[in-house]
Amino acid sequence: MPGNPYPAMTNPYGSVTWPAIPYEPLTADRDRCRWPRSGPTVGAVTRVLVTGAAGFIGTHVVTALRAAGHQVTTLDAGLPGAHRTPLPDSVAGAPLRRIDLADRPAVADVLTGVDVVVHQAAMVGLGVDLDDLPEYVRCNDLGTAVLLAEMARAGVGRMVLASSMVVYGEGTYACPQHGAVRPAPRAVADLAAGRFEATCPNCGAAAQPGLVGEDAPLDPRNGYAATKVAQEHLTAAWARQTGGTVVALRYHNVYGPGMPRDTPYSGVAALFRSALEAGRAPRVFEDGGQRRDFVHVRDVAAANLAALTATGTRTGWRAYNVASGRPATVGEMAAELARAAGGPPPVVTGEFRLGDVRHVVASPRRAGTELGFRAAVGLAEGLAEFASAPLRG
Repeated sequence: MPGNPYPAMTNPYGSVTWPAIPYEPLTADRDRCRWPRSGPTVGAVTRVLVTGAAGFIGTHVVTALRAAGHQVTTLDAGLPGAHRTPLPDSVAGAPLRRIDLADRPAVADVLTGVDVVVHQAAMVGLGVDLDDLPEYVRCNDLGTAVLLAEMARAGVGRMVLASSMVVYGEGTYACPQHGAVRPAPRAVADLAAGRFEATCPNCGAAAQPGLVGEDAPLDPRNGYAATKVAQEHLTAAWARQTGGTVVALRYHNVYGPGMPRDTPYSGVAALFRSALEAGRAPRVFEDGGQRRDFVHVRDVAAANLAALTATGTRTGWRAYNVASGRPATVGEMAAELARAAGGPPPVVTGEFRLGDVRHVVASPRRAGTELGFRAAVGLAEGLAEFASAPLRG
C-alpha cells in the first residue's frame, strides 16, 4: 500500500492486555452455545467487515485496519445525509459493496468468511425535525437488528459498535448542596431567555458539570440519541444470548479531514469549517460556553483498531468513551478554527436547538486502562490541519 497515514498503528496492538475487570454477566450457557469459541489470536490478521465504510469515520477506520494488515470487506448504503456524490468503487483499496443493512439476503451474503464486524453505519446528527425519526429507526435500529440476526446465523461472534456520547444526555453534574444530580431537560423559556446552564432539579442552583464515565445512566434527549441507546441494548442482548463479544465505542465530538459539508446531519465542526470556506463567520449557538470533547478522526480509527483486538480476548458487552480527555468549549473551538483558517472570527448568536445538551465531557480512563487507547492529536494541531483539509461534497 502507498504511504501509511497511520504510522502509530503498524503494530497491531499485540501488547494490549486486559485487567481482571469482568464484562457484564452473560445469561447464555456458553458451553452449549453454537457460536465458535475459538477465534483469531490477538495481533493475528483478521477478516473484518466494516459497515458504513465509505462514510467520514468509516473511511479512516478502513484505512487503519488495512494499514495494520487486516483483510477488510466493506459495505455502505450511500445515505444522502452522508453522501452527496455517488459511492466510490473502493475504500482504501478495499472493494465497496452498496448494501442496505435492512436487506437480509445481502447482509447474509457479505458475512461469509468474516471474523468480526466493525459497525459504523448509522444515520447521525439531530436531523431536520421529527419527520426524520422513522428513517433514524430504520437505519440505526432495524439495520442493526438485521445485522445481528445474520451474524448469529453465520456464527460471527465479534463486533465493534460505533456508539456515541449522545447516549448520556446532559452528562454528569453535581450540586453544592445535593451532590450528584441529573438535571431535567432544559426548558424552551429558559433557553429563549439566555439561561443555558443546567440547574439542580432539587433547589434550582447552578449545577457543576463533571466527567462522564461509562457507568453513568443513559439519558437520550433527542431521536438520534434514542436510536443509539437502542443499538447498545440490541447488541448487549445479542452478546448475552450468543456468548459473543461487543466493544461499544462511545464517540465524542469527532472532527477531521473528510467530514461532510454543512447538512442537518453534520457535526458542529463541519458547519464551522464550511462557513469559513465560504468566507463567512462561524455561527456559534447559545453563548458558546457549551463544553465538549473534540476528538480527531485518526484517533477514533486507532480506537477501533484497539477495540478489534479486544474482541479476540473476552466475551460479553462493554462500553468505552472515545475522547481526547482535553475538553474545550464550542466557542473556543470555533475561534481556534477561524484563526487556523485565517477567516472571520465566530459570531455568538444566542440561538439554540432544543435537542442539544449543555455540557458532555468524558473520562477517557477506561479506554486507556483496558484498550490501551489514548488520543494522540491535540486540538490545536488537529484544527490546524482541519482548517484546510478537504470536506465531502
